[in-house]
Amino acid sequence: MARRAASARANYDGVALVAPVTVPYERYSDKSAHWHIGKALKALTEKTGLSPADFDGFCASSFTLAPDTAVGLTQHFALSPRWLDWIPMGGASGLVALRRAARAVQAGDAEIVACVAGDANAKDSFGDLVSAFSRFSQDAAYPYGAAGPNMSFALMTAAYMKKYGATREDFGKLCIAQRDNALKFPHALMKKPLTMEDYLGARPIAEPLHLFDCVMPCAGAEAFIVMREETARVMKLPFARILSAIERHNAFPTDNIQLRGGWAVDRDDLWSMAGVRPDDVDFLQTYDDYPVISMMQIEDLGFCKKGEAKDFVRAYSLTVDGTFPHNTSGGQLSVGQAGAAGGYLGLVEAIRQLTGETLGAAVKEAKIGVVSGFGMINYDRGLCSAAAILAAGGVDG
Repeated sequence: MARRAASARANYDGVALVAPVTVPYERYSDKSAHWHIGKALKALTEKTGLSPADFDGFCASSFTLAPDTAVGLTQHFALSPRWLDWIPMGGASGLVALRRAARAVQAGDAEIVACVAGDANAKDSFGDLVSAFSRFSQDAAYPYGAAGPNMSFALMTAAYMKKYGATREDFGKLCIAQRDNALKFPHALMKKPLTMEDYLGARPIAEPLHLFDCVMPCAGAEAFIVMREETARVMKLPFARILSAIERHNAFPTDNIQLRGGWAVDRDDLWSMAGVRPDDVDFLQTYDDYPVISMMQIEDLGFCKKGEAKDFVRAYSLTVDGTFPHNTSGGQLSVGQAGAAGGYLGLVEAIRQLTGETLGAAVKEAKIGVVSGFGMINYDRGLCSAAAILAAGGVDG
C-alpha cells in the first residue's frame, strides 16, 4: 500500500442549512416519485422566495424514480445546475447529501443546493422494490423466500438480544416514546397512542419482531437547502450550522452478524471536530426502521458503551419533553417510511428543531442535535452509516 501523509478533516464553517420541508405522507399513492420531488422543490421556493433558476446545485435520492436519476429531473423541473449529485443510499442519503453539498458550497462549485428525497408507494409496489433491491436480493435471497428487511432485522435483533440482554420491553419503550412524539406531529401516519400492552401483544412478523417493530412503507418527500451562511443572513432565513459529519460504508465486513455500524469507526472524529461531547446534546434523531438499529446507534455514537443501550433506554425518558429527546417527530416507526425520504426525515426534523420551525413539539432551548443515518440492507447487514452534529445558527435582521 502506498504511504500517505496524514490529513485532518476540514471543518464545515460558513455553511448554512435552511428551509426544512416535508411533502405530507400518504400510505398509498398513485402519484409518481417525480410528483413528490416536484412538490418538495415547489415548497422550497415558496418557503424561501427563491426560483428554480436560483438552485445552481441539486441533489436527489429515490428508490422509485427509474428510469430517471437526478439528471433526468433537471429537465422535468426546468433546473440548470452547475453541480449535480444522485445519492442512492437509502437511510444514509440525507446525511451524505448534506456532506457533499456543504463541500460544494465551501469550494464555490455551487451557491444554493436543493437536497431532495422522495418516493412513490403504489399498492403492491413494495414487493417489487424488495425483489429487485440489489443483486444480492435477486440472486441470493428472494428466490429462496428470504426477502426484505424484516428477515435481516429479525436476525440482527435476535442476536443483539442474546448477546446484550435487551428485552422486547426495552424496544417497546423506544417505540412508545416515538408514538407519543408522533401524536404531536401533523405528518405522522400513526395517529393512535401506543401502550406497552399494545406493543407486546401485537401480531408477530418475523420473530422476535412484531408489528410495531417494523416500519410502514408510504409515499412522500423531504427536502432542505444548503447555502453559505452569509446568504442565509442576507435572505433573513433561520439556519442551522454543521459542527461535524461522517460517513462510512461496509464497516466491519468480517463480523458474522451486524451488531455495530460504521459510526463506531469514526465517532472520535465526529466529536472532536464538533468540539462538543454527548452530554452537550439536546436531542438525537436516529434512523429507525426497526428499534434495534436505534439502540446500535445510541451505542456506536458514544452515548453509552457497547451493549448498554438497554440500560440507557431504561434510565432516560425519550419523549420531546423528556430527559433525552429522541426522534422528536415520531421517527419512521410512527411517521412512516417514504422510501429514500426516510433517510431525510430525522435530518429535516433536526433542522426544524434548531431553527425554531417545528411542526410538532419543540425541544426546549435546543442548541445542539445529532442526526444519524443507516441504509442499504443486503442479506445480513446495512452498508451505509452516517452522522452529523448540528447547531442552531440564527439569523440577523
